[in-house]
Amino acid sequence: MTLSQLSRRDFLKLSASGALGLVLSELGIHHALAAPPTSQGRAIWSGVRVFDAPSLLANNIHLLRTDEVVELLGETTGDSIDNQFNTTWYQLDGGYTYSGWIQPVETKYQKPVYSIPAEGKLAEVSVPYSLTYLAPYTFAKNAHRIFYETTHWVKKVVVTREEKTVWYEIFDKELKKSFYVPSYNMRFIPDEELTQISPEIPNEVKLIHVDISTQMVTAFEGDKMVLSVRCASGQRGTDTPQGEFFTYHKGPSIHMTNRGDAVANIYNLPGVPWVSFFTGAGHAFHGTYWHNDYGRPRSNGCVNLPSSVSKWLYRWTAPVVPANVDYIQLPGQGTKVIVQ
Repeated sequence: MTLSQLSRRDFLKLSASGALGLVLSELGIHHALAAPPTSQGRAIWSGVRVFDAPSLLANNIHLLRTDEVVELLGETTGDSIDNQFNTTWYQLDGGYTYSGWIQPVETKYQKPVYSIPAEGKLAEVSVPYSLTYLAPYTFAKNAHRIFYETTHWVKKVVVTREEKTVWYEIFDKELKKSFYVPSYNMRFIPDEELTQISPEIPNEVKLIHVDISTQMVTAFEGDKMVLSVRCASGQRGTDTPQGEFFTYHKGPSIHMTNRGDAVANIYNLPGVPWVSFFTGAGHAFHGTYWHNDYGRPRSNGCVNLPSSVSKWLYRWTAPVVPANVDYIQLPGQGTKVIVQ
């Protein structure tokens, strides 16, 4: 038997009984894949360690700086680093580092686009990271960095005659402020990438299941399994709520922060991509750029996923967000979510 041969009913029964992890292990599905492999990786924090073998017991030979970009030469299996489901290490030039500490990235510079709709257009960062500026000039004051595959609403294209450069003006709804990004660092997302996946399948037979014990997100169309991946759910103290929910409000780009609500563990995350909320308190499926360590709880209550997976769920679930809309909320609607 394979994972896809488990019926929806059997899968839910196994999850409810706590036996799903044992069955997955027997099927050989005992580890988590890191985000899809790429040619480069970005160090997520300062001091990411590089060893001469894929183990914490090996010799530490180098430390990476925050946002340092390295070439990924391959993957191998090594220590789990407190995550039984993720034993993937990346091979670098001269050493190894744990996959959970590295965001897989690419460097794909873009040609400028000079005309966009009046309401703006969604774009994603196509390089490991990009500086933002307070004005559309090379020597303007820097603001913050935005990272690979984060999404942002471009409100205007600005061409500077003096420098002969092209900039995109992005607007941050949380900060209520505009910033400017070099056009070559962002890719406009075509409308066809925002259409619904499996529109012929009635929403009533679609289901997303989150198993907390195995950190597994599984999607069904009727009895057919169409997705099964590891996630990172809420850690202790900010647990992902259990129960039955619906993805009734969604947005392709959300600035997530708990500033004003917390005195500790404050997070400030602009451009979180492909957000499918399933509670009114802000719990959601969404893309993740601040870690690559799926298979153990480590979020503030949301269900962290690789951006490509969260984009799939965003497109597959109801309600459908039109291409020119940055947020939609339809209480009483959405695709069913069971968390247990």
